[in-house]
Amino acid sequence: MASTGIHDRARRLRRDSTDAERALWHALRRNALGANFRRQHPIPPYIADFACVEARIVVEVDGGQHGGPRDTTRDAAMRAAGWRVLRFWNDEVLRNRAGVLTRIQEALAGGLETDG
Repeated sequence: MASTGIHDRARRLRRDSTDAERALWHALRRNALGANFRRQHPIPPYIADFACVEARIVVEVDGGQHGGPRDTTRDAAMRAAGWRVLRFWNDEVLRNRAGVLTRIQEALAGGLETDG
């Protein structure tokens, strides 16, 4: 099977991750929350920052360029495909990682609406 553009882009995004993405990945990897997360996971035509395939949860970590109509369209498409989407600002991940992890755990437990 030939490598597609989306997989090449996902590899680049993993290599060039932000400080906030690296910090959250350190907290999510190796089933740290009792769930397996993947980073820069392709969900065509998009790439999710983090995805728990089993729970169908996407976690996005956003910088200042996010939050506009493009993200609204992207979130709607992922929700239509059966994914729940959580979004956090870079600053929130870096300054309140425990709170971010609590919200992710609540979503994994099914106790949190994940509209942003």
